[in-house]
Amino acid sequence: MCLTHIRVSFVTDSCLFCRIASGEIPATLVGQNEHAVAFRDIHPQAPVHLLVIPRRHVASLAEATDAVEVGALCLLAAEVARQEGVAETGYRVVMNTGADGGQTVSHLHLHLLAGRRMTWPPG
Repeated sequence: MCLTHIRVSFVTDSCLFCRIASGEIPATLVGQNEHAVAFRDIHPQAPVHLLVIPRRHVASLAEATDAVEVGALCLLAAEVARQEGVAETGYRVVMNTGADGGQTVSHLHLHLLAGRRMTWPPG
């Protein structure tokens, strides 16, 4: 685990996703591994809409410094896609970064969207 970046901490008390990862705020968990937690989005944009977040606070992909941690997010996304039964038909993984990228919660996260045909371009 890389701890050399000053802006990265284990948990930020005011961060919604940190509080979900720590269990302080309940969420419908669908999977987890050593580095990440996956849960259902409360405002789904597709029949299957899951969020995959790192357990420790990282503000965005622009702040990420640990390849193992980022890789663990992707591997957990693939695992929960299989569990949800959408791996064979397909799914989209989206990682918004910064305001122009559409990021609304300042904690690195992946959206896994599935259960319908996705269009292109996305936005």
